[in-house]
Amino acid sequence: MAGQYWVIIPAAGIGKRMQTDRPKQYLPLAGKTVIQHTLEKLAAVPQVTGIVVALGAGDRYWDELEINLSRPLKIVEGGQERVHSVFNAASSMAEELDQDDWFLVHDAARPCVRVTDIIRLIDAVKEHDCGGLLATRASDTLKLSTSKQIIDKTIDRSQIWHALTPQCFRAPLLLKALKKGITNSDVITDESSAVEAMGYQPLLVQGRSDNLKITQAEDIALAEFYLHREMQR
Repeated sequence: MAGQYWVIIPAAGIGKRMQTDRPKQYLPLAGKTVIQHTLEKLAAVPQVTGIVVALGAGDRYWDELEINLSRPLKIVEGGQERVHSVFNAASSMAEELDQDDWFLVHDAARPCVRVTDIIRLIDAVKEHDCGGLLATRASDTLKLSTSKQIIDKTIDRSQIWHALTPQCFRAPLLLKALKKGITNSDVITDESSAVEAMGYQPLLVQGRSDNLKITQAEDIALAEFYLHREMQR
């Protein structure tokens, strides 16, 4: 059985690096907010059953949004770090999960993801033992430095990838991996790292380089360019 696909969007971050008056997911972008674009992309994926958004405690921007999605939407309270927000969202679904269900975890600040890429990810990992993630191959020359920012050596980039989202994993496994990582105080920078710590080897699925994560102020203009370009095709 294929199981159901539940999207988790951690959106409890405050985006300190943006130096704006609100978290980056609520910044205006092409007539909407960043998170509205993100939600609409995920809701447009045919396989998606529903979406869970983890918001920060005291979030005062979400209720200002007009959200009209074709999929059920659930709100939970996020945590101190991304991993805690994802775990809270996954845990809120625990009683509804089947062994064959999947979690698709996507950054709130990645509004330019293509629906076709998400579908390709789902198709690629459906027979995999744990799951996988969208990623792009490193194209720049990579340097390993010393603690004093002196080059130690040049790294062979042929096997280096940039991890993107969504990351798609078997739901019971991801929930178990996140719980174990949090209990052990492991450094979990993405869902894949939690699953890897359980001894699994997730699949890398080639994604598009325009699936950027908005982290700096200048990224807004670039994201708007990408979205307009996609709409014109």
